[in-house]
Amino acid sequence: MKKFCCAVLALLPLTALAYPIEVQKSLNGTEVDVETQDIGDQMGAIILRNGGQQDVTCTAVFVNGPETPHVRKATMAPGKEANLTSSFSRAVIKLRIKLTCNPS
Repeated sequence: MKKFCCAVLALLPLTALAYPIEVQKSLNGTEVDVETQDIGDQMGAIILRNGGQQDVTCTAVFVNGPETPHVRKATMAPGKEANLTSSFSRAVIKLRIKLTCNPS
């Protein structure tokens, strides 16, 4: 039993790799579905799906602490999706993404 408890305690730090991702959405009447992903400790991603009937242009601003914000843009046709990723020079503790979408 002691060995089992020690093994479980040793694995606990491995389960804490994910970091919180906060998304501030400004969709402006568009039908965009948003899904976030943490990719390693220095990268983050957002997956956008256009569920509407018109083209949509989205801008995502990735902010990780004191680093310079990274801007990514995508234009999506109806029914299509876009993956926007950003890599940082420091480990991400909390990632903030400001998403703005407008009809094209």
